[in-house]
Amino acid sequence: MQYLAWLAPIAAIVGLVFAAYLAFWVLRQDPGNERMQHLSGLIQKGGQAFLIAEYKSLIVFVVIVAILLSVALPGGHGWQTALAFITGGVLSVLAGYIGMYVATRANTRTTQAATVSIAGALKVAYRSGLTMGLVVASLGLLGIALWAIFFLLSGHNPEPEVVDGFVMGASSIALFARVGGGIYTKAADVGADLVGKVEAGIPEDDPRNPGVIADNVGDNVGDVAGMGADLNESYAGALLAPMVLAVAMALAGTPFSGSVLGPFSVDGILAIVMPMLFAGGGIIACIIGLAAVNTNDSSKIHAALNRGTYVTSGITLALILVLCIVWNSLGSAEINTVWLFGCTAAGLAAGLAIGKLTEYYTSYHQKPVQKIADASESGSATNIIEGLATGMLSTVAPAIVLVAAVAVAYLCGMQVAGEQYAMQFGVYGIGLSALGMLSTTAVTVGVDAYGPVADNAGGIAEMAGLPPEIRERTDALDTVGNTTAAVAKGFAVSSAALTALALFVSFKTNLAAKAAESGEWSLNLSLDNPYVIVGVVIGAMMPFFFGAMTMGAVSRAANKMIIEIRRQFREIKGLLAGEEGVEPDTEACVTISTNAALREMLLPGILAVVIPVLLGVLDVNILAGFLVGVLAAGFLMSVYMANAGGAWDNAKKYIETGQHGGKGSDAHKAAVVGDTVGDPFKDTSGPSINILIKVVTVVSLVFVPLFYTLEGGILHGFLSF
Repeated sequence: MQYLAWLAPIAAIVGLVFAAYLAFWVLRQDPGNERMQHLSGLIQKGGQAFLIAEYKSLIVFVVIVAILLSVALPGGHGWQTALAFITGGVLSVLAGYIGMYVATRANTRTTQAATVSIAGALKVAYRSGLTMGLVVASLGLLGIALWAIFFLLSGHNPEPEVVDGFVMGASSIALFARVGGGIYTKAADVGADLVGKVEAGIPEDDPRNPGVIADNVGDNVGDVAGMGADLNESYAGALLAPMVLAVAMALAGTPFSGSVLGPFSVDGILAIVMPMLFAGGGIIACIIGLAAVNTNDSSKIHAALNRGTYVTSGITLALILVLCIVWNSLGSAEINTVWLFGCTAAGLAAGLAIGKLTEYYTSYHQKPVQKIADASESGSATNIIEGLATGMLSTVAPAIVLVAAVAVAYLCGMQVAGEQYAMQFGVYGIGLSALGMLSTTAVTVGVDAYGPVADNAGGIAEMAGLPPEIRERTDALDTVGNTTAAVAKGFAVSSAALTALALFVSFKTNLAAKAAESGEWSLNLSLDNPYVIVGVVIGAMMPFFFGAMTMGAVSRAANKMIIEIRRQFREIKGLLAGEEGVEPDTEACVTISTNAALREMLLPGILAVVIPVLLGVLDVNILAGFLVGVLAAGFLMSVYMANAGGAWDNAKKYIETGQHGGKGSDAHKAAVVGDTVGDPFKDTSGPSINILIKVVTVVSLVFVPLFYTLEGGILHGFLSF
């Protein structure tokens, strides 16, 4: 039965082959005139230089952590976990790099396609985004599937900590990529906007502005490479959650227990295999759904992208239902796995619902964003106050939807087997709901990565001096891209919460089993245990601390960028006047963003890995409370920051359509200030907190064997509660 698992890597390979086809198709398109190709080349050069420098820095981190895993983890599997950690990191890097490679070449091709039709421009931009989407999903599935086949399904002693190591590697690298890319892009964006649009009064993406190229590079290293690594680890974590829960359930004694393959029954094997097949079905569905994205009407771009998402989601659900029926026919009569379809459907429906809620709070066609634009009439202070209020309010409905998804998934899971196992199957259902939410990851990443390509295309059109109607077409693509990016962030943080919840239960189950086996210590997660409360408070503080570090990093880097742009406007004669032959020093601005990102990304990333290990070494009850606090506060904080930032951004764009005086008006200047505050909210701190939720949980899960050997931590038993 375990041989069914090989269908998962086959589906992943199909996804990679189709991604290669899309990439070659994009690269065959017309790149435009010499000026456009030159501008695109600068963006390519800057992006590649940053990623190479970033990856060089991360090599040291990866090597050190791999050595620590080899030494610190008992049981003889440390070196295997370390190898899985390295594999997860390498595939995360590869997903981001391939996505950025294609995106930085698709930008000028999208601009050129826009000179012919908006349908052609949409096709190029979306296909470049879907290239990365398929690479992200396929590499994530391929890595998880191969490690699971060899370390969960090939012998009599399953080794889940080894597979956990793969996700830890992907998560750690994603955190650095998100933080570093976010600092880079927002330092450039804030500096270019404040000095260019507000102080100098020149248009966005004006070629006179030395920060524009750095801004365009930042769109790619942050919103393409960073998002690619982010959703690669989200996808891998969502895949891991139900699989490690299935192992824990088999070891604890449920219908997943048996002797067909070590501790697994037929259903136990299928419980590990089916999540991978669900994910493979999602990849195939995303390939089929590509045909649904097409329009030549600028007002229907959003509808076309939504249509692709809905078609893909429908096909994915149909394939998952078929797989659940197959599982039911192959498994034992004592469980009814068709109920698990309800779990995945609940997750996917919740993801779509949170996406629509995100769209409501961030689209300028809706009242929340229009209210921020109205407030801009009174100045930047009221713009910021209204934006903060909108972001806070936007957390309410997603929280309710997430709770409903957890409840539905839990209840559906409880129906799978008898009352004796209802709780365990309910939690397994929650794990499947997270996978259901991310089963369409390829298309989610596709519509997200499409945004930076469209944004770059508009910048190239402006800097190359193309006719205004070309910029209008690229702006139509870009405006939709802002909303799709916000929707993708909603998917990412919601799935992070569901995944972290399932992984936390696995952490608790594994640790409790180890404690019971030992008999020397126990796990006490009751709220009357002060250690748990201490952990909850520390965990709830962590997203704020993390947000402060990343926001402060953007502020410091942006300050240097502003000083440099002002210096060039002041000292390079004829630059601001636009005299022919006078060019800005774009390299200086690229260097500022690069150095700031590389310097500032290290501490947040290291702390996210080190703090849970230290807390677990002290006392596992503190660590358990810490994970709960990070999950609760981090989910709300990430949604709040992502939605507030998206709303500020589109309030500015709403005014630029001619509302409230249009470009150059006092309301527009106030909206630009709000947008610059929102930029690090939505593109640096918010997404980084989303990854933080999963990093601390996966790290804790990987180090369970260490905590076991310490008998619950060095403080355990020092004070008894």
